[in-house]
Amino acid sequence: MSKVVKFGGSSLASAEQFQKVGKIIQADPERRYVVPSAPGKRSKNDTKVTDMLYACYDLAEKDQDFGAVLDQIKARYQEIIDGLGLKLSLDKEFKTIQQRFSEKAGRDYAASRGEYLNGIVMADYLGFDFIDAATVIFFDEEGNFDGDTTDRILSEKLAECQRAVIPGFYGALPDGRIKTFSRGGSDVTGSIVAKAAKVDVYENWTDVSGFMIADPRIIANPAGIEVITYRELRELSYMGAGVLHEDAIFPVRQQGIPINIRNTNAPEDNGTWIVGSTCQKSKYVITGIAGKKGFCAINIEKDKMNSEIGFGRRVLQAFEENGISFEHVPSGIDTMTVFVHQDEFMHKEQKVVSAINRLTKPDTIDIESDLALIAVVGRGMKSTRGTAGRIFSALAHANVNVKMIDQGSSELNIIIGVENADFETAIKAIYDIFVLTAL
Repeated sequence: MSKVVKFGGSSLASAEQFQKVGKIIQADPERRYVVPSAPGKRSKNDTKVTDMLYACYDLAEKDQDFGAVLDQIKARYQEIIDGLGLKLSLDKEFKTIQQRFSEKAGRDYAASRGEYLNGIVMADYLGFDFIDAATVIFFDEEGNFDGDTTDRILSEKLAECQRAVIPGFYGALPDGRIKTFSRGGSDVTGSIVAKAAKVDVYENWTDVSGFMIADPRIIANPAGIEVITYRELRELSYMGAGVLHEDAIFPVRQQGIPINIRNTNAPEDNGTWIVGSTCQKSKYVITGIAGKKGFCAINIEKDKMNSEIGFGRRVLQAFEENGISFEHVPSGIDTMTVFVHQDEFMHKEQKVVSAINRLTKPDTIDIESDLALIAVVGRGMKSTRGTAGRIFSALAHANVNVKMIDQGSSELNIIIGVENADFETAIKAIYDIFVLTAL
């Protein structure tokens, strides 16, 4: 067996955290490939190295002196190096960074240096080979990830290494310029490496012991999720469950490689297993609850709408023309509602309304703002009767008015629309009815 292990910024924020990571890796010889993030916060009021790099580069772009901020970043790494008792020097790397910043190499280059430098430190500390992600992870000219080229070259490179460190978060464009994934993209790098190395498990180490059924900022000490499928995770991640980058599941999903979310500060915990499919029944009917605030609903009414061919397409065309994507489109015989992100819609609302009037000639258009969407997800819902009824009952008892309910044909999730002000109350009510009453 072999494993890829990815460690988040909080797991590598200090020399003490590095030592915990080192013990975890050395405790299992199957942990052969390591993907580190940049150092995160050492305390609540600390600053992440990536944010320091952005601030430093912003000064460079304005032709202002950025030397003091760069020295602070260098000091962060030196503190880790000294704490680990290493003889490593990063002077050459920082000299290159200073020159490239002066040449305005780009914000992606600046942001990527946190992972790059941490990868060098990690490789030196472990005695592993160091592979610069820019030499094995590729994007095309449009900035899209080039999976085929990456998989071929990365697989060849990893085959030459018994053990290696590959920094997360970045790769290279065809002209050699650095390109990063979106924030949190080291999760994606770990998944890409796991696929290329054809490992048995992708371990993603962070500062929590896996996924919780609900947000711990809303529910005190929520129950943990032991096993979750890729499809369930996709639904929860999209709706705000942020332990893992939502794009990280795609490379390993193709190969059927499970992901194990683990806690660097509690390595004895089993964490959460993310799998393609499973015969294991979840402890509760639902697997998880997640949601987002900040939506608005555009309600369109027109008599005999259902008999007017192409009506729905023309409504959505009004949003497409204005560069707005929709979230959900529940409908009735003479009504159709489009849910969109409020911050995207509010500056274009009159253009959209005008386009809907022009394209569909509706009887009325009504806009409702400050709404939240909540996803109740679980593979157990498919074989359990009355799930939607229990949700309605719980929300009614909590005096929450339901604005919308939408269930996919897969019966994997139910989406509920409520007012922003009822968001936390709704999640508590749903958690109580499916988890607390089941104990």
